[in-house]
Amino acid sequence: MSPAALRVRLALQVLAAGGVVACPTEAVWGLSCDPDNASAVQRLLALKGRSPDKGLILVAASAQQLEFLLADLDGEQRRALSSTWPGPTTWLVPHHGRVPAWIRGAHDTVAVRVSAHPVVSALCSGWGGPLVSTSANPAGRRPPRLGYQVKRYFGRELDYLLPGAVGGSGRPTEIRDLASGQIIRH
Repeated sequence: MSPAALRVRLALQVLAAGGVVACPTEAVWGLSCDPDNASAVQRLLALKGRSPDKGLILVAASAQQLEFLLADLDGEQRRALSSTWPGPTTWLVPHHGRVPAWIRGAHDTVAVRVSAHPVVSALCSGWGGPLVSTSANPAGRRPPRLGYQVKRYFGRELDYLLPGAVGGSGRPTEIRDLASGQIIRH
């Protein structure tokens, strides 16, 4: 097994134990955890100092991993998603109560993305479904682009840092509302 595969395997063990993992994404370093583990999500939110009402992004290796949320979408909506995935575009889609409150926050939609980043994709593939993804910075601080910046922010509070480099995108992923097509964040 390659060193990269061994590191992904270790990260998966940490996630399965309810841990929080930092990993590179398309633009910045992110924090991930099991979206179905309320304790893991609460810990991630506490690390960031983030309000649970804001909601979190679910990142996946493929649209199939998000099918439980995409099943009710029409052909035009699916084409909109597939025109940007895999890639650095996050979409707000209706959740119809299919995700826990600690993921959706105070919203009728949930943020989802199929990542093109090889580390994130490998992590989600190994996990077998979507993971939480949020920038690896305390609220109000600049999102990190280098691993040492993540360590500086969180130190030993972080359970594992999965090595790698961020992608070429210079800013956090664009967020779009699927219903309106409106860009929420550039």
